[in-house]
Amino acid sequence: MTTTTAKPPFRADQVGSLIRPERLIAARDKVKAGAMDKAALTALEDDCIRDAVRLQEEVGLPAITDGEYRRRVWYADFLCGFDNVREAGMMLDVAVTGADGAITHSKLQGMRVEGKLRRSHPIQVPSFEFLKPLTKRTIKVCIPSPSMMHFRGGREAVDRAAYPDMEIFWADLTAAYRAEVEDLLAHGLTYLQFDDTNMAYLCDDNFRAAVAQLGEDPNALPLKYCEVINDVVRGLRDKATFTIHLCRGNARASGVAAGGVARGGYEPVAEVLFGQLDVDGYFLEYDDERSGDFQPLRHVPKGKKVVVGLISTKNRALEPKDLLKRRLDEAAKVLPMEQLCLSPQCGFSSGVGRKALDIDDEKRKLALVVETAMDVWGGL
Repeated sequence: MTTTTAKPPFRADQVGSLIRPERLIAARDKVKAGAMDKAALTALEDDCIRDAVRLQEEVGLPAITDGEYRRRVWYADFLCGFDNVREAGMMLDVAVTGADGAITHSKLQGMRVEGKLRRSHPIQVPSFEFLKPLTKRTIKVCIPSPSMMHFRGGREAVDRAAYPDMEIFWADLTAAYRAEVEDLLAHGLTYLQFDDTNMAYLCDDNFRAAVAQLGEDPNALPLKYCEVINDVVRGLRDKATFTIHLCRGNARASGVAAGGVARGGYEPVAEVLFGQLDVDGYFLEYDDERSGDFQPLRHVPKGKKVVVGLISTKNRALEPKDLLKRRLDEAAKVLPMEQLCLSPQCGFSSGVGRKALDIDDEKRKLALVVETAMDVWGGL
Protein backbone atom coordinates (compact mmCIF):
# COMPACT_ATOMS: atom_id res chain seq x y z
CA MET A 1 0.00 0.00 0.00
CA THR A 2 1.46 3.36 -0.99
CA THR A 3 1.57 6.30 1.37
CA THR A 4 -1.59 8.38 1.70
CA THR A 5 -2.39 11.89 2.82
CA ALA A 6 -2.86 12.27 6.57
CA LYS A 7 -6.62 12.50 6.28
CA PRO A 8 -9.22 12.29 3.54
CA PRO A 9 -10.20 13.24 0.98
CA PHE A 10 -7.35 11.30 -0.59
CA ARG A 11 -5.38 12.18 -3.73
CA ALA A 12 -7.08 9.19 -5.35
CA ASP A 13 -10.65 8.99 -4.10
CA GLN A 14 -14.11 7.93 -5.26
CA VAL A 15 -17.62 9.25 -4.91
CA GLY A 16 -19.16 6.13 -3.42
CA SER A 17 -21.65 3.99 -5.33
CA LEU A 18 -20.51 1.01 -7.40
CA ILE A 19 -22.16 -0.99 -10.17
CA ARG A 20 -24.40 -3.72 -8.80
CA PRO A 21 -23.51 -7.25 -9.89
CA GLU A 22 -26.11 -8.81 -12.16
CA ARG A 23 -26.98 -11.42 -9.52
CA LEU A 24 -27.84 -8.65 -7.05
CA ILE A 25 -30.05 -6.86 -9.56
CA ALA A 26 -31.82 -10.13 -10.36
CA ALA A 27 -32.29 -10.89 -6.66
CA ARG A 28 -34.00 -7.56 -6.06
CA ASP A 29 -36.34 -8.36 -8.94
CA LYS A 30 -37.15 -11.68 -7.26
CA VAL A 31 -37.88 -10.01 -3.92
CA LYS A 32 -40.22 -7.58 -5.65
CA ALA A 33 -41.99 -10.51 -7.33
CA GLY A 34 -42.24 -12.44 -4.06
CA ALA A 35 -39.85 -15.17 -5.23
CA MET A 36 -37.11 -14.41 -2.67
CA ASP A 37 -37.30 -13.28 0.94
CA LYS A 38 -35.44 -10.29 2.34
CA ALA A 39 -33.14 -12.43 4.49
CA ALA A 40 -31.81 -14.16 1.38
CA LEU A 41 -31.35 -10.77 -0.29
CA THR A 42 -29.39 -9.50 2.72
CA ALA A 43 -27.09 -12.53 2.60
CA LEU A 44 -26.45 -11.91 -1.09
CA GLU A 45 -25.79 -8.23 -0.41
CA ASP A 46 -23.23 -9.31 2.17
CA ASP A 47 -21.39 -11.46 -0.39
CA CYS A 48 -21.47 -8.74 -3.04
CA ILE A 49 -20.13 -6.14 -0.59
CA ARG A 50 -17.22 -8.43 0.26
CA ASP A 51 -16.44 -8.65 -3.45
CA ALA A 52 -16.70 -4.88 -3.79
CA VAL A 53 -14.24 -4.34 -0.95
CA ARG A 54 -11.75 -6.69 -2.61
CA LEU A 55 -12.11 -4.82 -5.91
CA GLN A 56 -11.44 -1.46 -4.27
CA GLU A 57 -8.44 -2.78 -2.39
CA GLU A 58 -7.03 -4.44 -5.51
CA VAL A 59 -6.99 -1.17 -7.46
CA GLY A 60 -5.35 0.58 -4.50
CA LEU A 61 -8.05 2.96 -3.28
CA PRO A 62 -7.36 4.31 0.23
CA ALA A 63 -11.08 4.87 0.97
CA ILE A 64 -13.51 1.96 0.87
CA THR A 65 -17.31 2.05 0.54
CA ASP A 66 -19.95 -0.68 0.49
CA GLY A 67 -20.92 0.43 -3.02
CA GLU A 68 -24.33 1.42 -1.62
CA TYR A 69 -25.40 -2.13 -2.48
CA ARG A 70 -28.11 -2.14 0.20
CA ARG A 71 -29.90 0.83 -1.38
CA ARG A 72 -32.46 0.83 -4.13
CA VAL A 73 -31.98 4.54 -4.81
CA TRP A 74 -29.05 6.61 -3.58
CA TYR A 75 -31.18 9.02 -1.54
CA ALA A 76 -34.67 7.58 -1.02
CA ASP A 77 -33.85 4.53 1.12
CA PHE A 78 -31.93 6.66 3.58
CA LEU A 79 -34.47 9.47 3.80
CA CYS A 80 -37.36 7.03 4.23
CA GLY A 81 -35.51 5.74 7.30
CA PHE A 82 -36.74 8.80 9.17
CA ASP A 83 -40.23 8.72 10.66
CA ASN A 84 -43.11 10.09 8.55
CA VAL A 85 -41.15 10.40 5.30
CA ARG A 86 -42.09 8.74 2.01
CA GLU A 87 -41.26 8.93 -1.68
CA ALA A 88 -43.64 11.19 -3.52
CA GLY A 89 -43.45 10.55 -7.26
CA MET A 90 -42.76 13.22 -9.85
CA MET A 91 -42.61 16.66 -8.25
CA LEU A 92 -40.16 19.20 -9.69
CA ASP A 93 -40.94 20.11 -13.30
CA VAL A 94 -37.84 21.50 -14.97
CA ALA A 95 -36.87 22.46 -18.51
CA VAL A 96 -33.67 20.71 -19.55
CA THR A 97 -31.29 21.93 -22.23
CA GLY A 98 -29.73 19.02 -24.11
CA ALA A 99 -26.28 18.89 -25.66
CA ASP A 100 -27.87 19.83 -29.00
CA GLY A 101 -29.59 22.86 -27.49
CA ALA A 102 -33.04 21.27 -27.61
CA ILE A 103 -35.35 21.88 -24.64
CA THR A 104 -37.23 19.00 -23.05
CA HIS A 105 -39.07 18.72 -19.75
CA SER A 106 -38.17 16.45 -16.88
CA LYS A 107 -40.09 15.70 -13.71
CA LEU A 108 -37.91 14.67 -10.80
CA GLN A 109 -39.08 12.47 -7.96
CA GLY A 110 -39.02 13.94 -4.49
CA MET A 111 -39.83 13.24 -0.87
CA ARG A 112 -42.86 14.10 1.23
CA VAL A 113 -42.93 14.72 4.98
CA GLU A 114 -46.29 13.64 6.37
CA GLY A 115 -45.91 14.28 10.08
CA LYS A 116 -43.24 15.06 12.61
CA LEU A 117 -39.83 14.15 11.20
CA ARG A 118 -37.89 12.05 13.70
CA ARG A 119 -35.06 9.50 13.81
CA SER A 120 -36.39 6.66 15.91
CA HIS A 121 -33.76 4.10 14.88
CA PRO A 122 -30.31 3.96 13.23
CA ILE A 123 -30.38 4.14 9.44
CA GLN A 124 -26.85 3.72 8.05
CA VAL A 125 -25.16 2.44 11.21
CA PRO A 126 -25.88 -1.30 10.67
CA SER A 127 -24.38 -1.17 7.16
CA PHE A 128 -21.29 0.56 8.52
CA GLU A 129 -20.94 -2.04 11.27
CA PHE A 130 -21.00 -4.82 8.67
CA LEU A 131 -18.31 -3.10 6.61
CA LYS A 132 -15.89 -2.36 9.47
CA PRO A 133 -14.28 -5.82 9.82
CA LEU A 134 -13.90 -6.27 6.06
CA THR A 135 -11.08 -3.76 5.56
CA LYS A 136 -8.26 -2.04 7.43
CA ARG A 137 -8.44 0.97 5.14
CA THR A 138 -10.47 4.12 5.76
CA ILE A 139 -14.20 3.49 5.42
CA LYS A 140 -16.24 6.18 3.73
CA VAL A 141 -19.99 6.43 4.28
CA CYS A 142 -22.11 8.49 1.89
CA ILE A 143 -25.51 9.84 2.84
CA PRO A 144 -27.84 12.16 0.93
CA SER A 145 -27.58 15.82 1.85
CA PRO A 146 -30.39 17.17 4.06
CA SER A 147 -31.40 19.36 1.11
CA MET A 148 -32.77 16.24 -0.61
CA MET A 149 -35.64 16.27 1.89
CA HIS A 150 -36.79 19.67 0.63
CA PHE A 151 -35.55 20.83 -2.77
CA ARG A 152 -37.80 18.99 -5.19
CA GLY A 153 -41.07 19.73 -3.42
CA GLY A 154 -40.40 22.82 -1.31
CA ARG A 155 -42.94 24.04 1.21
CA GLU A 156 -45.78 22.04 -0.36
CA ALA A 157 -43.99 18.73 0.31
CA VAL A 158 -43.89 19.41 4.06
CA ASP A 159 -47.01 18.70 6.12
CA ARG A 160 -48.52 22.05 7.15
CA ALA A 161 -50.31 20.57 10.15
CA ALA A 162 -47.06 19.20 11.56
CA TYR A 163 -45.02 22.19 10.41
CA PRO A 164 -46.97 25.44 10.16
CA ASP A 165 -43.58 27.13 10.67
CA MET A 166 -40.82 25.93 8.35
CA GLU A 167 -38.12 26.88 10.85
CA ILE A 168 -39.43 24.08 13.10
CA PHE A 169 -39.11 21.68 10.15
CA TRP A 170 -35.50 22.74 9.57
CA ALA A 171 -34.77 22.26 13.28
CA ASP A 172 -36.25 18.75 13.29
CA LEU A 173 -34.43 17.82 10.07
CA THR A 174 -31.16 19.02 11.55
CA ALA A 175 -31.74 17.12 14.79
CA ALA A 176 -32.57 13.88 12.95
CA TYR A 177 -29.44 14.12 10.78
CA ARG A 178 -27.31 15.12 13.74
CA ALA A 179 -28.43 12.05 15.70
CA GLU A 180 -27.55 9.74 12.79
CA VAL A 181 -24.14 11.33 12.24
CA GLU A 182 -23.29 11.26 15.94
CA ASP A 183 -24.26 7.59 16.06
CA LEU A 184 -22.01 6.77 13.10
CA LEU A 185 -19.09 8.60 14.69
CA ALA A 186 -19.71 6.83 18.01
CA HIS A 187 -19.33 3.53 16.12
CA GLY A 188 -15.97 4.62 14.73
CA LEU A 189 -16.69 6.36 11.41
CA THR A 190 -14.04 8.93 10.45
CA TYR A 191 -15.05 9.84 6.87
CA LEU A 192 -18.54 10.98 5.89
CA GLN A 193 -19.79 12.48 2.62
CA PHE A 194 -23.01 14.37 1.93
CA ASP A 195 -24.31 13.72 -1.59
CA ASP A 196 -26.07 16.78 -2.97
CA THR A 197 -27.59 17.37 -6.38
CA ASN A 198 -29.28 20.60 -5.42
CA MET A 199 -26.39 23.02 -5.05
CA ALA A 200 -25.33 21.98 -8.55
CA TYR A 201 -28.89 22.26 -9.85
CA LEU A 202 -28.94 25.84 -8.55
CA CYS A 203 -26.13 26.63 -11.00
CA ASP A 204 -28.60 26.03 -13.85
CA ASP A 205 -31.04 28.81 -14.82
CA ASN A 206 -33.70 26.24 -15.72
CA PHE A 207 -33.63 24.76 -12.21
CA ARG A 208 -33.59 28.19 -10.62
CA ALA A 209 -36.77 28.99 -12.55
CA ALA A 210 -38.34 25.66 -11.53
CA VAL A 211 -37.80 26.19 -7.80
CA ALA A 212 -39.08 29.75 -8.11
CA GLN A 213 -42.29 28.25 -9.52
CA LEU A 214 -42.52 26.24 -6.26
CA GLY A 215 -42.40 29.52 -4.36
CA GLU A 216 -38.79 29.10 -3.22
CA ASP A 217 -36.02 31.70 -3.54
CA PRO A 218 -33.10 30.18 -5.54
CA ASN A 219 -30.73 32.75 -4.04
CA ALA A 220 -31.70 31.91 -0.46
CA LEU A 221 -31.67 28.11 -0.76
CA PRO A 222 -27.86 27.67 -0.86
CA LEU A 223 -27.58 29.65 2.36
CA LYS A 224 -30.26 27.58 4.10
CA TYR A 225 -28.86 24.25 2.89
CA CYS A 226 -25.35 25.19 4.07
CA GLU A 227 -26.76 26.36 7.40
CA VAL A 228 -28.40 22.97 7.99
CA ILE A 229 -25.23 20.98 7.19
CA ASN A 230 -23.17 23.32 9.37
CA ASP A 231 -25.55 22.72 12.27
CA VAL A 232 -25.36 18.95 11.71
CA VAL A 233 -21.53 18.87 11.89
CA ARG A 234 -21.04 21.62 14.46
CA GLY A 235 -18.55 20.49 17.10
CA LEU A 236 -17.82 17.25 15.24
CA ARG A 237 -15.13 18.42 12.81
CA ASP A 238 -12.31 17.18 15.06
CA LYS A 239 -13.82 13.68 15.11
CA ALA A 240 -14.25 13.00 11.38
CA THR A 241 -13.65 14.32 7.89
CA PHE A 242 -16.76 15.73 6.22
CA THR A 243 -17.05 16.27 2.48
CA ILE A 244 -19.81 17.04 -0.01
CA HIS A 245 -20.33 15.77 -3.54
CA LEU A 246 -22.17 18.00 -5.98
CA CYS A 247 -23.94 15.92 -8.60
CA ARG A 248 -25.58 17.28 -11.75
CA GLY A 249 -27.94 14.35 -12.15
CA ASN A 250 -26.40 11.43 -14.02
CA ALA A 251 -29.13 8.82 -13.83
CA ARG A 252 -31.79 8.60 -16.53
CA ALA A 253 -34.42 11.14 -15.60
CA SER A 254 -37.97 11.33 -16.91
CA GLY A 255 -37.80 12.63 -20.46
CA VAL A 256 -34.00 13.07 -20.39
CA ALA A 257 -31.37 10.80 -21.89
CA ALA A 258 -28.70 9.50 -19.55
CA GLY A 259 -25.90 11.99 -19.24
CA GLY A 260 -27.20 14.58 -16.85
CA VAL A 261 -29.81 17.25 -16.41
CA ALA A 262 -28.09 20.34 -14.94
CA ARG A 263 -25.74 22.64 -16.80
CA GLY A 264 -23.72 25.70 -15.83
CA GLY A 265 -20.53 26.47 -13.94
CA TYR A 266 -20.33 26.63 -10.14
CA GLU A 267 -20.13 30.44 -10.01
CA PRO A 268 -23.75 31.05 -8.81
CA VAL A 269 -23.14 29.08 -5.59
CA ALA A 270 -19.34 29.31 -5.27
CA GLU A 271 -19.02 31.99 -2.59
CA VAL A 272 -21.55 30.32 -0.30
CA LEU A 273 -20.45 26.76 -1.07
CA PHE A 274 -16.74 27.34 -0.56
CA GLY A 275 -16.84 30.22 1.88
CA GLN A 276 -19.64 29.26 4.27
CA LEU A 277 -20.09 25.48 4.14
CA ASP A 278 -18.13 23.93 7.02
CA VAL A 279 -16.69 20.83 5.37
CA ASP A 280 -13.17 19.62 4.61
CA GLY A 281 -13.55 18.89 0.92
CA TYR A 282 -15.68 19.14 -2.20
CA PHE A 283 -16.20 16.46 -4.85
CA LEU A 284 -17.01 18.40 -8.03
CA GLU A 285 -18.00 17.08 -11.44
CA TYR A 286 -15.66 18.28 -14.17
CA ASP A 287 -15.89 15.53 -16.77
CA ASP A 288 -17.50 17.62 -19.50
CA GLU A 289 -18.37 21.16 -20.55
CA ARG A 290 -21.63 21.32 -18.58
CA SER A 291 -19.64 21.92 -15.39
CA GLY A 292 -18.00 25.11 -16.64
CA ASP A 293 -14.39 26.15 -16.00
CA PHE A 294 -12.20 26.09 -12.90
CA GLN A 295 -12.48 29.80 -12.08
CA PRO A 296 -15.02 29.31 -9.24
CA LEU A 297 -12.29 27.45 -7.33
CA ARG A 298 -10.70 30.82 -6.56
CA HIS A 299 -13.22 31.02 -3.69
CA VAL A 300 -11.87 27.87 -2.00
CA PRO A 301 -10.03 28.85 1.20
CA LYS A 302 -6.72 27.43 2.33
CA GLY A 303 -7.01 24.17 4.23
CA LYS A 304 -9.85 22.77 2.11
CA LYS A 305 -9.51 20.29 -0.74
CA VAL A 306 -11.32 19.96 -4.04
CA VAL A 307 -11.61 16.49 -5.53
CA VAL A 308 -11.77 17.07 -9.26
CA GLY A 309 -14.12 14.60 -10.95
CA LEU A 310 -12.47 14.19 -14.36
CA ILE A 311 -13.16 10.51 -15.06
CA SER A 312 -16.63 9.78 -16.43
CA THR A 313 -18.89 7.14 -14.95
CA LYS A 314 -21.32 7.64 -17.86
CA ASN A 315 -19.32 6.15 -20.74
CA ARG A 316 -16.95 3.22 -21.16
CA ALA A 317 -14.08 5.02 -22.88
CA LEU A 318 -10.99 5.22 -20.67
CA GLU A 319 -9.69 8.76 -20.39
CA PRO A 320 -6.08 9.33 -21.56
CA LYS A 321 -3.84 9.83 -18.57
CA ASP A 322 -2.07 12.76 -20.24
CA LEU A 323 -5.42 14.52 -20.65
CA LEU A 324 -6.20 14.07 -16.96
CA LYS A 325 -2.82 15.54 -16.03
CA ARG A 326 -3.36 18.54 -18.29
CA ARG A 327 -6.76 19.16 -16.75
CA LEU A 328 -5.30 18.99 -13.24
CA ASP A 329 -2.64 21.47 -14.31
CA GLU A 330 -5.43 23.79 -15.52
CA ALA A 331 -7.18 23.54 -12.15
CA ALA A 332 -3.87 24.19 -10.37
CA LYS A 333 -3.66 27.59 -12.06
CA VAL A 334 -6.65 28.58 -9.90
CA LEU A 335 -6.21 26.40 -6.79
CA PRO A 336 -2.79 25.07 -5.66
CA MET A 337 -2.10 21.45 -6.60
CA GLU A 338 -1.69 20.54 -2.92
CA GLN A 339 -5.38 21.36 -2.44
CA LEU A 340 -6.48 19.15 -5.34
CA CYS A 341 -7.37 15.46 -5.54
CA LEU A 342 -8.77 13.22 -8.30
CA SER A 343 -11.86 11.01 -8.58
CA PRO A 344 -14.54 9.87 -11.01
CA GLN A 345 -17.09 12.61 -11.58
CA CYS A 346 -19.90 10.70 -9.86
CA GLY A 347 -20.71 7.33 -8.36
CA PHE A 348 -20.94 4.44 -10.79
CA SER A 349 -24.53 3.52 -9.93
CA SER A 350 -27.10 5.82 -8.34
CA GLY A 351 -29.62 2.96 -8.23
CA VAL A 352 -30.12 -0.72 -8.93
CA GLY A 353 -30.73 -0.44 -12.67
CA ARG A 354 -28.40 -1.77 -15.33
CA LYS A 355 -25.70 0.63 -16.54
CA ALA A 356 -23.77 1.39 -19.72
CA LEU A 357 -20.58 0.35 -17.91
CA ASP A 358 -19.85 -3.05 -16.39
CA ILE A 359 -17.76 -3.96 -13.35
CA ASP A 360 -14.62 -4.47 -15.47
CA ASP A 361 -15.04 -0.94 -16.88
CA GLU A 362 -15.48 0.35 -13.35
CA LYS A 363 -12.31 -1.39 -12.17
CA ARG A 364 -10.28 0.11 -15.02
CA LYS A 365 -11.60 3.58 -14.26
CA LEU A 366 -10.81 3.31 -10.55
CA ALA A 367 -7.34 1.98 -11.32
CA LEU A 368 -6.81 4.97 -13.61
CA VAL A 369 -7.63 7.31 -10.71
CA VAL A 370 -4.99 5.65 -8.55
CA GLU A 371 -2.33 5.49 -11.29
CA THR A 372 -2.80 9.14 -12.26
CA ALA A 373 -2.70 10.30 -8.65
CA MET A 374 0.56 8.42 -8.11
CA ASP A 375 2.06 10.11 -11.18
CA VAL A 376 0.91 13.60 -10.18
CA TRP A 377 1.40 13.63 -6.42
CA GLY A 378 3.70 10.66 -5.81
CA GLY A 379 1.26 9.21 -3.28
CA LEU A 380 -2.41 8.78 -2.48
